[in-house]
Amino acid sequence: MQVTETLSEGLKRELKIVIPATELASKLDSYLDELKDKVRINGFRPGKVPAAHMKRMYGRQAMAEIVSKTIQETSLKAIEDRSERPALQPDIDLADDEAEAIIEGTADLAFKVIYDLLPTFDIVDFSTIELEREIVEISEAGVMEQVEAIASNNRPFVSKGEGAVAENGDRVTMSYLGKLDGVPFDGGADDNGQLVLGSNQFIPGFEEAIVGMKQGEEKVITVSFPADYQAEHLAGKEVTFDIVLKDVAAPGEVTVDDEFAKSLGLESLDSLKDIIRGQIESQFGAMTRQRVKRQLLDKLDAVYTFDLPSKLLDTEFQNIWNQVENDMTRNGKTFEDEGTTEEAAKADYRKIAERRVRLGLVLSEVGEKNAVQVTDEEVQRALFDRVRQFPGQERQVFEFYKNNPQALATLRAPIYEEKVVDFILTLAKVTDKTVTKEELQKLVAEDEEKDEAAAG
Repeated sequence: MQVTETLSEGLKRELKIVIPATELASKLDSYLDELKDKVRINGFRPGKVPAAHMKRMYGRQAMAEIVSKTIQETSLKAIEDRSERPALQPDIDLADDEAEAIIEGTADLAFKVIYDLLPTFDIVDFSTIELEREIVEISEAGVMEQVEAIASNNRPFVSKGEGAVAENGDRVTMSYLGKLDGVPFDGGADDNGQLVLGSNQFIPGFEEAIVGMKQGEEKVITVSFPADYQAEHLAGKEVTFDIVLKDVAAPGEVTVDDEFAKSLGLESLDSLKDIIRGQIESQFGAMTRQRVKRQLLDKLDAVYTFDLPSKLLDTEFQNIWNQVENDMTRNGKTFEDEGTTEEAAKADYRKIAERRVRLGLVLSEVGEKNAVQVTDEEVQRALFDRVRQFPGQERQVFEFYKNNPQALATLRAPIYEEKVVDFILTLAKVTDKTVTKEELQKLVAEDEEKDEAAAG
């Protein structure tokens, strides 16, 4: 095997590998010699088939397999001998017009191996990274506020009787029929719809028009759907509703005590409060985690400025861009609608791809050097969580991931990333800061706005 470096530019490498035809011929002879003891050919005893006859029958197919295997083995060995780490599977360039001569054994096997190297960089001292972790302190008042909300949603309603007038807070039972330009539209009708007035569950103006109606009264109201309503054929449109008010019920009293908790299937009020507290901690704990991880990644992004493997970057950018185009097509949007151009949008999304690839390489290197591992049990849990997202198709989804290593890797990757982030956070200087839930929600919203602005 003769290996010659034909390109060394930044992270790009190109090797030319030449395998003499005599070496391929020798491998072919050995292959056919082993094969003759296994095949059965009419007119010949086992193991006594002449080499020339074996070559005529199996030579081309055998040589094609030998060439494929030789390319794979020699390209990997050439890179290993150079102690290099390719970012992705190397590309093989074998001239089509030479393939026939190689198979026939009249030409040397010559091909190029093209690949990008993984960049090398030093791991920073994570103890120098300072982060602030915003934490929401769960108060008893905050827990009771949620308990009261549950009680309000589960309070009894008592009919106010014939001729009763509907007021805010009352629950009305009604039939209604929505019409656009005099024609009923899908999803705009119900024979026994219930609505708590003042809950703002319906479109603006609907509930206000019912306030003051009497039980048994019929009325036609005119309202408009919001401009951003999800059903495009109704968005911004003025419609009418034919309404018959069947019943008006006033809210009854509900006492928040152990008996109320038992009506929900719990042992006591304390049990209900413990569940609510856990839900609040989980909700805001996730926001806290999101914020501190964002800060950490921003710090790492500012620290590292190494070159990126072009093919890895191009692949990441294309994945992002495909999603952008799909979203725009689905929403019927254009770049002009977004106040930008395709060229400007591509430049913005390429920056996002660069950040993702760079941070991905950093986290991968940190995890590898510190023996961060993802267990099979963790991947299995992630797989089961994924399967549960497709009720009725559990077996098909499970089999898909089981039979597709690349798909399974998409479940392992985020687990690995989170574990590496956890590792770094144990070394960084993290200062906890108590904030209100409103302050934390505002910070998270600001982060999301920055992401949207960065994406154009």
